Amino acid sequence: MLQDVEVFPIGHARSRWGEGPIWWQGVLYYVDIEGCCVRSFDPASGVEKSWDTGQRVGTVVPRDSGGLVIAGAHGFAFLDPADGSITPVNDPEPDMPDNRFNDGKCSPDGRFFAGTISLVKKNGTARLYRLDPDLSVHEAFSPVTNSNGIAWSADGRTVYYIDSPRREILAFDYVDGYLRNLRSAASTAAIDASPDGMAIDSDGRLWVAFCHGACVACYDPDDGGRELRRITFPCLETTACAFGGPDLTDLYVTTGVHKTVREEHAGRLFIVRGLGVKGLPSNAFRG
Repeated sequence: MLQDVEVFPIGHARSRWGEGPIWWQGVLYYVDIEGCCVRSFDPASGVEKSWDTGQRVGTVVPRDSGGLVIAGAHGFAFLDPADGSITPVNDPEPDMPDNRFNDGKCSPDGRFFAGTISLVKKNGTARLYRLDPDLSVHEAFSPVTNSNGIAWSADGRTVYYIDSPRREILAFDYVDGYLRNLRSAASTAAIDASPDGMAIDSDGRLWVAFCHGACVACYDPDDGGRELRRITFPCLETTACAFGGPDLTDLYVTTGVHKTVREEHAGRLFIVRGLGVKGLPSNAFRG
């Protein structure tokens, strides 16, 4: 597939393993899992910030009442960006040291969905969880092994989800916090890499970053999951993506540092311009 867009690193931060980008109120937030921190980048001013979490942190989302919510090695917690303080909320897997939270996002009705990953790659020992506004935690889907990208359709009726080892995008009907009618939305098996973080555009197409794959691919779930285009990157570990910018037409992509391959821009935040598509606004946690 021809690449007819601009792809370039932006900002100065270099993460050991960037993940979980989300655009909120003119700022891109994301995490450095192995660096144990939350980062932000303001493209208008160029200002970059970082907050130490003291643990591997898999994802970050905004909170309606102010501040941020994270999910990491010790479960769900609130993060106050004003002073960096962290307030634990709930850890649904305190007795599973080989698991930690990975990717997650909020639903249009303000629930925070985030899933765990088996660090020892033990099949089926992880879960997708739902943190409700009353701060109760519920199992949303299981079993999974490496919980990753999640995104909702514009009407909020369909949720798309990735458990990486399956090498496909799953779809569910979404009703009041519950995932119903499991089905396959798209196979990613044509790319010999792990489907990771995911974003959705205003036309319902899904954009998936591929860990170990140096690319982001776009799929149309309304056309049998057909791959529409593929954007390549100058580093192998493309981990997650999110639409941002004033009109949500820029695609931000996080990356990580490969264990053995040395790459000039590994770990940098990238921006893709000229895609000709627009993303959907992000959702905040209502608790």
